[in-house]
Amino acid sequence: MDSQGWDDRYANADLVWSAEPNIFVAEIAGGLPPGRALDLACGEGRNAIWLAKHGWSVTGVDFSAVGIDKGRRLAAAAGVEVAWEQHDIVTWEPAAHTFDLVVTAYLHLVAPDMARVLAHAAGALAGGGYLLVVGHALANLHDGHGGPQEPAVLYDPDDLAGWLTAAGLSIERAEHVTRDIGTPEEPRRAIDALVLAKRLPSP
Repeated sequence: MDSQGWDDRYANADLVWSAEPNIFVAEIAGGLPPGRALDLACGEGRNAIWLAKHGWSVTGVDFSAVGIDKGRRLAAAAGVEVAWEQHDIVTWEPAAHTFDLVVTAYLHLVAPDMARVLAHAAGALAGGGYLLVVGHALANLHDGHGGPQEPAVLYDPDDLAGWLTAAGLSIERAEHVTRDIGTPEEPRRAIDALVLAKRLPSP
């Protein structure tokens, strides 16, 4: 979906996503000392706002002007400050060696674009910084619930870990994780790919 498509989607719903952060972002970032964070493909800003509430200095980036505007309003209502920027993250390069945490949650692109975004994200990390990538796994297509139904934009943890290793990061976690999803019929399970990588400090 292009930026206009996402603008339309965000404009036609109070919230496309939950106001709460992704459970894995909260779990992992909650165990880190606050610093500078970058939320790539931040959408309506739920993760960026949660990070700001927990003491992080946050930049949220997305290509949807409507998503960014909604994030700005939600942050103001929550009483926190986030630096909101509109960019196409496939071509945009964040400042190098700047962030202590980069989050990329539920970004689904074809492999060349995904690898490029992750290389840029890795380059944005300061020494000792972490990059968290979480999204619908390829296994979710047949064994899980929801998410994109196009195999070309879904990945295994090993795929993501390979790109991040190539970008010079050390892999801390690379695994499938599950989330419970309530549906009108019965609870369902979504299968995600999660990778946590670190840029080792310079000797």
